[in-house]
Amino acid sequence: MTDQHPDQHPETVAITAGRNYGGKALAPPIWASSTFEVDSVADGRRLATRPKAPEFYSRYGNPTVNAFEDAIAALEGAEAAQAFGSGMGAVATTVLGLCSAGDHVVAQRQLFSSTALLFQMVCPRLGIEVTLVDAEDTQGFVDAVQPGRTRLVFVETPANPVLQLVDLDAIGSITGPFTVCDSTFAGPLITRPLEHGIDLVLHSATKTLAGHNNATLGVVAGEKDLVWAIWGYHTIHGAVASPYDAANALTGLKTLGVRIRQQSESAQRIAEFLEGHPGVERVNYPGLDSHPQRDLAKRQMALGGGSLSFDVAGGGAAGERFVEACRLARMAPSLGGPETLVTHPASTTAANLPDEEREAMGIGDGLVRMSVGLEHPDDLLADLRQALAASS
Repeated sequence: MTDQHPDQHPETVAITAGRNYGGKALAPPIWASSTFEVDSVADGRRLATRPKAPEFYSRYGNPTVNAFEDAIAALEGAEAAQAFGSGMGAVATTVLGLCSAGDHVVAQRQLFSSTALLFQMVCPRLGIEVTLVDAEDTQGFVDAVQPGRTRLVFVETPANPVLQLVDLDAIGSITGPFTVCDSTFAGPLITRPLEHGIDLVLHSATKTLAGHNNATLGVVAGEKDLVWAIWGYHTIHGAVASPYDAANALTGLKTLGVRIRQQSESAQRIAEFLEGHPGVERVNYPGLDSHPQRDLAKRQMALGGGSLSFDVAGGGAAGERFVEACRLARMAPSLGGPETLVTHPASTTAANLPDEEREAMGIGDGLVRMSVGLEHPDDLLADLRQALAASS
């Protein structure tokens, strides 16, 4: 059962939630068993038909994984949550678990590249029609819905990697289809999509939620019956979360508040520095007054977040030189951990997208994505200065 913490701040919930399966242990125990003994045939039948039974078979449910799910549900203000073996496990299982051949989906054009490939290549092959809408085109989402046929509206805010925002109040007011928000770049201490009327919020928990580059997880949270319907497809799809990763994520959640505040403060300083540097053409960060959707950011984000992106002057060659010249920031394709990471999306995370689609998503050849870690910001700024000098 999901923990209830109605009077606690989310920073406190991140520490106190998910303890229903640990007895008096302060550190979450790891239930590594793949299966559990049942007392009788009747008991086995009861557990086999019960959603998310914690002690039956770990593809159905596992005490450590269920504890992580309870913690996320409490943080998001949801009735229930379902964990997966990766963020894309959460995305694919949610989309394919809710949609069938002949259904129609409205999806944001600016999405994480693997999610974009799901909508552009996999869904059409399965007979699911997809209409893409630009993140900023709020009315476009409403107009694209086909009454009686549109099954799902899928958005991501801030969007990876150019950090466009979507008006969650507007999306949450759409009636008929299920509404889903990928909130990986924000997280529950920055944005709470369910409070804006969104039906389901999902995360690549590999990133900021687990926060230490030592877990690969996805999670979706929302109303209980809807989450249980996704759980049913999940048992067939098999994108099962590891109890080891769930335990690491539960430990990571305890420092979520201090991590996201420090990372947001450092990211703000870095974004302001980059915005004034002649070697940078454009900076994408919701905390900047120059962000084209700054008013929306103030309305639905408590902090700017720990990730930003920017276009290095000189195009693709300069962008590649920059990421290779970084000494403190590590070149790796992830975000949200204690180490600052940089990546060149055109040659990594978005390399499989057609050039015209990358351009439509705002991913130029000189774009660099940066996940700000917990190093001292002065040291990070020094690293950026020397890398920008090398890139030019």
